[in-house]
Amino acid sequence: MNRYPRDMTGYGANLPRVTWPNGAKIAVQIVLNYEEGGENNVLHGDVASEAFLSEITGAQPWAGARHWNMETIYEYGSRAGFWRVHRLLKDIPVTVYGVATALARAPEQLAAMKQSGWEIASHGLKWIEHKDMSPEEERGQIREAIRLHTEVVGQPPRGWYTGRCSMNTISLAAEEGDFAYIADSYSDDLPYWMEAGGKDQLIVPYTMDCNDMRFAIQAGFTTGDQFESYLKDSFDTLYAEGQEGAPKMLSIGLHCRIIGRPGRAAALKRAIEYFMKHEGVWFATREEIADHWAKEHPPVKRNKPSEMSKEAFVNEFGGIFEHSAWIAEGAFELELGPSHDTAAGVHNALARVFRSASEEQRLGVLTAHPDLAGKLAAAGKLTAESTSEQAGAGLDLLTDEERSTFQNLNSQYVERHGFPFIIAVRDYDKSSILEAFKRRINNDRETEFAEACRQVERIAELRLIEKLSA
Repeated sequence: MNRYPRDMTGYGANLPRVTWPNGAKIAVQIVLNYEEGGENNVLHGDVASEAFLSEITGAQPWAGARHWNMETIYEYGSRAGFWRVHRLLKDIPVTVYGVATALARAPEQLAAMKQSGWEIASHGLKWIEHKDMSPEEERGQIREAIRLHTEVVGQPPRGWYTGRCSMNTISLAAEEGDFAYIADSYSDDLPYWMEAGGKDQLIVPYTMDCNDMRFAIQAGFTTGDQFESYLKDSFDTLYAEGQEGAPKMLSIGLHCRIIGRPGRAAALKRAIEYFMKHEGVWFATREEIADHWAKEHPPVKRNKPSEMSKEAFVNEFGGIFEHSAWIAEGAFELELGPSHDTAAGVHNALARVFRSASEEQRLGVLTAHPDLAGKLAAAGKLTAESTSEQAGAGLDLLTDEERSTFQNLNSQYVERHGFPFIIAVRDYDKSSILEAFKRRINNDRETEFAEACRQVERIAELRLIEKLSA
């Protein structure tokens, strides 16, 4: 099968009905990354110094050597930055992404986190890249991170975020840890479930835009005002959506060595004060959000078209285009994926095959459709779908005069165009169908062929909506 693994749809237009505690219009979730002491350093057994997320523009790793400037920038985060942020946020629910080896080197900071009731999630064993690790090596890193975290913190982490992850990270973390959530995703404003590590794993997405890391990149923030303004704009947009009945989650990412600098901490303080002036704001840890979501929105098992065998796919969708299973057979061979596990997704795949077919093949689909209120309907020989559709428009309750009118129009239409009159009857009632019949019968064949094809696609769409929403 030609399958595309990425889910490019998510909730789409059908957002879940979100009810944050106490009717909150927005959930504000603040993360403090604690990485200082877990970064690349030859003292930690690494081959080179750190080069990521610092005040040094264009920093490069120093192979086999310590980098004094880089080390002391990171030390600012543990020595001064953490405490400034802690004083500012100590009374607010915060999630700490704690690198296990960094936490092991920070007993006083850890005590302060616990005293404030902050959630301490795992940020991996070391603050290093994982993209080139073998699955076996990364699995070992995850296991050791959980072990060391449990030893240092006193309990295992319920949340996980690697950050500098690989394509295997989520699956490995789901397999190795009993996590309420994994945060290695940036793909949504709401939590969502995915199958990973042989189970349903809740993902609570993180952020790279409402993140002080943008002070450390060339395309990022240069002043505190920019960060403050961006946080407020993000809050305002999501708060307004919550007022309109679609609450979301605002993630904010912080780093001790970055936001802990005085000029940036001032901007964070103003933004937090702005949030607090609003009613209906839920400040929560990621753990609290995950537990709430799991209770209110547990995973739902459903058949996924993109994961069906060919036989199952054709059995399920072979009749969507009337008596034309070859369309489903062709659709199965396309590049299907999670985005095709919806009515719109399957319809697009089927319609692509129909549209790409020869005129003769499409004509065969048209001629496979029954006449409206015709002899097959009278004899009870329509497909179940056609029977339901015609009945829904009242075509099963015609007077003798109405039936005669439809049959006469059917005969004239077929004689003129060479295929039966086709219309998505669920979009109409009896009178509007008759009106369309009389209007379209005089079209030239090319125009009417194109219109009939559009109606066939619409019929298929309505059938899929009914089938897949059940």
